[in-house]
Amino acid sequence: MANALSLDSVVLSQDAKELVILDQTLLPNEVKFLRLSKAEDIWEAIYSLRVRGAPAIGVAAAYGVYLLSAQEDTGDMEQFCERFKAHKSYLDTARPTAVNLSWALNRMEKVLEAEKGSLSVPQMKQRLLSEAHAIREEDIAISRSIGRLGFELLKPGDGILTHCNAGSLATAKYGTALAPVYIALEEGWNDLRVYCDETRPLLQGARLSAFEMQTAGVDTTLLCDNMASLAMRRGKIDIIFVGCDRVAANGDFANKIGTSGVAILAKHYGIPFYVCAPTSTIDMSIPHGDDIVIEERKPEEVTEMWYAKRMAPEGVKVFNPAFDVTDHDLVTGIITEKGIAYPPFDVSFKKLGIQ
Repeated sequence: MANALSLDSVVLSQDAKELVILDQTLLPNEVKFLRLSKAEDIWEAIYSLRVRGAPAIGVAAAYGVYLLSAQEDTGDMEQFCERFKAHKSYLDTARPTAVNLSWALNRMEKVLEAEKGSLSVPQMKQRLLSEAHAIREEDIAISRSIGRLGFELLKPGDGILTHCNAGSLATAKYGTALAPVYIALEEGWNDLRVYCDETRPLLQGARLSAFEMQTAGVDTTLLCDNMASLAMRRGKIDIIFVGCDRVAANGDFANKIGTSGVAILAKHYGIPFYVCAPTSTIDMSIPHGDDIVIEERKPEEVTEMWYAKRMAPEGVKVFNPAFDVTDHDLVTGIITEKGIAYPPFDVSFKKLGIQ
């Protein structure tokens, strides 16, 4: 099986006509790349978690809005801008919680608005392409920087707990929460232990994080979400790294459902709990986590998905939020590419230049 770090989760084809994504819904049993060029296919890939992880979604959105706009057959800039904005609005509806989706689309639109008066339509298409490439390359650099800062918090032999998947598969490369482990491997450390929460109901920990860590040669242990407390009680966990999809100005953050429970347990057992967050996921426009929109998904993900037969009574009501919000007072620190923010987070964010 290929090392996950060698798999590109989201790229543009060499002829710049297709979005190429690793279909993460098939992992770990099948490694398959999808080639997408239609609006509804790109939207579906984001919604259905074929491409997932906040940074990877942002890269996919940037390439996606470029591709759809590049297909427009018009030389009129005003008309081109109208079509761009229609494509942007459509893609932006795929996932409401991950801020990187709208962040990347807005960044692409800013380029359009800033330079539409000085470029022809063909030139604008090339400019949008270069901006999308820049978003991907910056994501790789950001992930590596977060990994380096997180690595400095580790000791040889540490046991690391992670929830969901915030590794290389969730970004352009390296990841966020798993990036410190990849940096440790580069430094020659081979005695870290990684514990992966299963992460019900979509099993990103079981299917993706465990796949990443095992194929990278890391001592990997999979556990059901409700086993984390006992693992902490028995001293197996020294530090916790998680990713995030949106951070509020006060340090509250949204991440995959179950993260807040892990943070509460970590507080009880006195285990450092770090959030790995590119600055693009920090939304200073919202003061606290109650303002974060939480996506709710289909009940079948809980009652039927992954099972040969339905595993819940027909007609039972299902509560299936994709994310929860963790209070800032449960967070030891937030690792960004610019440095580690410590409480009070609103002050730390400003010191790091995050506005």
